[in-house]
Amino acid sequence: MARAQGARAQMALAFETSYGTPPVGGFTKMPFASTSLGAEQPLLNSELLGYGRDPLAPIKDAVTADGDIVVPIDAEAFGFWLKAAFGDPTTTGTGPWTHAFQSGAWTLPSLSIETGMPEVPRYAMYSGCVLDQISWQMQRAGLLTATARLVAQGETVGTTTSAGTPAALELKRFGHFNGSITRNGSAIGNVVSVDIAYANNLDRIETIRSDGRIDGADPSIAALTGSIEVRFADQTLVTQAFNGDPCELTFAYVLPSGASFTFTVHAVYLPRPRIEISGPQGVQATFDWQAARDSVVGRMCTATLINDIEVY
Repeated sequence: MARAQGARAQMALAFETSYGTPPVGGFTKMPFASTSLGAEQPLLNSELLGYGRDPLAPIKDAVTADGDIVVPIDAEAFGFWLKAAFGDPTTTGTGPWTHAFQSGAWTLPSLSIETGMPEVPRYAMYSGCVLDQISWQMQRAGLLTATARLVAQGETVGTTTSAGTPAALELKRFGHFNGSITRNGSAIGNVVSVDIAYANNLDRIETIRSDGRIDGADPSIAALTGSIEVRFADQTLVTQAFNGDPCELTFAYVLPSGASFTFTVHAVYLPRPRIEISGPQGVQATFDWQAARDSVVGRMCTATLINDIEVY
């Protein structure tokens, strides 16, 4: 009997026309590092008395389908996750194409995601997936990945794939070496690491249904937060924190081929940090920043992806 191995696992993704209904085609094979996406149904212990010390049979509780997917930040496949986070992009150019994803959309697309373990075989289709949060970290070394947190409507498990033959993408992966950070258009130095998290703060519509599934997941007030850790070398960020003024931070990755991913946060507010001297080594300060809507640009952030994909 074959045993399931992560090395042989597969993932395919497609956007839905109708929430909760997997499309019959149009799936794309997605690169991923790990996933916890799945459905679970806990058991409730019986509270009834009068039947002795041994408990009665438990009762099934509501079904929950959600989880995280760790994906590489690359020039092509990452655009699907950006569309899930922000909605349809504004695309310009004639090849390479420039896709601009903007925050603030009232509605978000839903996806169907199939994970497959062919040796069992087990193919699980998660329909009605809506992206709740996407986060990643900038640092000097290591593998560059993002974590997409999803809320799904339900899970359907079969022994054959429902995704057909998914389209393949060329993996053009960004690395930390390709990254840069600017503040108000000028390079910012002495940055040790940056954490970035964009959340749609989904509201699950948990109505009473015979199948135990939710009716949807609606986005509420978005949040864009993170932290920036710097070597304390000047008062630029501290002065901004004291004054309470926002700045624009841009996090960018550029490949030698010309493909790029730029994430611009238009209005970043910094808190007043604690400056600690913990020993003879260099002094570092951490700013737990928050973003807000910029009154001039009219939105909180813009994610721009330049690649060879014409349409997402």
